Amino acid sequence: MYPDDYIKFLTHFHGDRDYFECHEILEEYWKSVDKNNKTSHWVGLILMAVSFYHHRRENVKGAERTLRKGISILENQPAEMAKLGLEPDQLIEDLKNRLQIIKAGGKYKSYNLPIKDPILLARSRKMCSGLGFTWCADSNFKDDDLVHRHKKRDRSMVIKERLEALQRNK
Repeated sequence: MYPDDYIKFLTHFHGDRDYFECHEILEEYWKSVDKNNKTSHWVGLILMAVSFYHHRRENVKGAERTLRKGISILENQPAEMAKLGLEPDQLIEDLKNRLQIIKAGGKYKSYNLPIKDPILLARSRKMCSGLGFTWCADSNFKDDDLVHRHKKRDRSMVIKERLEALQRNK
């Protein structure tokens, strides 16, 4: 019913709060199912996770910019959010409130997505437990590998893809 990668996304989002991994998982999935659609709901969720990553690192500009973009995508796709087992109105309200907190310079606080499907919730919690995570635990600010994960990322594929896209556009 739900893509496995989406369940993995939810597991990391609510378990270890590895928003970087959330981004990686959904980006790979999005590219496999809807690559050229920059307004895909998958892109909206990716941007949301990236915003949380930036906010936790106190990169206010990055958090604000990516969340604004994510909201603009997600608020236009309530049916897709509902198909993903989420409560769309609550999600958008929560994200808009988060955006105001970010704009005001407020500190990061862990957030739990409004999952309305009990089957999705059970599957996600089970995977979370299987990975040794605590469902809906707060972020571990002391884990530098988690908080600053992008610094260890191998970007060679991203750079290669960008160069190829530039060459195609010329």
